[in-house]
Amino acid sequence: MVLLVFKDIRILKLLFSLGVIVAVTGCNSLPSESEANARQRQSGENRQTTPVDVAIARTDSLTEQPEYTGTTAPAREVSLRSQVTGQVLNITIDIGDAVRQGQTLARLDDALLVSAVNQAKAELASLRAAVARAQNQVSNAQAQVERSRLELQQAQADLARQQRLLQEGAVPAQQAEQARTEAQTSAQILRAAQEQVRTEQQAVAAAQSQVTAQEAVVAQARRQQSYAQLTAPIAGKVMQRLTEVGNLVQPNTEIVRIGDFSRIQVNVEVSELELARIRQGQTVTVRLDAFPDQVFNGQVSRISPAADQTARLIPVQVVIPNSNGQIGSGLLARVQFASEETQRVVIPQTALSPAAQGSPQQQESTIYVVNETAASEGTVTARQVTLGQSANGQVEILSGLQPGERFVARSGGALTDGATVRFSILSESQQGS
Repeated sequence: MVLLVFKDIRILKLLFSLGVIVAVTGCNSLPSESEANARQRQSGENRQTTPVDVAIARTDSLTEQPEYTGTTAPAREVSLRSQVTGQVLNITIDIGDAVRQGQTLARLDDALLVSAVNQAKAELASLRAAVARAQNQVSNAQAQVERSRLELQQAQADLARQQRLLQEGAVPAQQAEQARTEAQTSAQILRAAQEQVRTEQQAVAAAQSQVTAQEAVVAQARRQQSYAQLTAPIAGKVMQRLTEVGNLVQPNTEIVRIGDFSRIQVNVEVSELELARIRQGQTVTVRLDAFPDQVFNGQVSRISPAADQTARLIPVQVVIPNSNGQIGSGLLARVQFASEETQRVVIPQTALSPAAQGSPQQQESTIYVVNETAASEGTVTARQVTLGQSANGQVEILSGLQPGERFVARSGGALTDGATVRFSILSESQQGS
């Protein structure tokens, strides 16, 4: 029994020794794991990049241009009005529809107009018949002239023979005198016939004048009838429809209003102090509240020679191309006249080295141009630039940076040539240029 106790004690000592060895071995392994983690953290810190805001270089002007407001309107606006009295039978268009020049838009009842045309045509036919009768009278009168001329020739021949016989003593003087009287009478008859021809010809001319006048009446009646078809005077879009089918319209009643939206005009009033820098044909930029993300280019089409005598404001008309019909009428427009000054690359002053940011008189500085190596990061290259004027946190770059190049506008830390940077979510991408 003593032997068993002794064996148990030896076993316990052995187990205790093994436990101490394991514990010591475990304690010795902990520093190795901590060192590995430290090395990993150190490696992560070494790979950390500086966050930057990247911008794209663009040309601009430091001078703030005045902004003028106006309202959009079509380049041309035409009111289609009725020219005759009639009931509206049909209207083929509605507001917003596109129409072609000459397209029929509405039709009026033309029954009375057709009746007027028929009556005028009947009167014309009657007058043409009168002309034919007058021309027949002329022909008869001309035939009478020919007969009278022959009778005169015969009478003159008889007179000559009687006078010869009278000289020979073959006929009495009374017979010769009778022949003379007959010749004179034939001459008078010929003159009367010729005068009748002239009279009949005048009657033909008068009848023909009446025919011409009546032809004008017929043409006018037909023209009045054509007014029952209301056609578009210009190509454009229907802005207003001002009557309905069944209404009785009078001459000058407005039926439809059409606008030519291929170009849009904006009328603004400009201060007389700004007039010197505005000229016809000058480029303008127009922003519309209806399309806040778009900028439209236009031109000055008209400058009024007369200013408002009270406000001293001068009306100026601006025209914007609108071939796709995107811009409508009545929209608020904000117009800025392009500066005649030479535009240069303008960047924020935060893009300059810290020394230049604090010294506006400095002529040169350093910026960092971005070389993209991945979608979210890249490297930077230090570049010397020549500075121009500065205002409102912006500075002109006279040389050293070209439009379209990407540069660091703001950095989260100090940068060095060749440093790797991480693009912030505010950075402009190349596609956005």
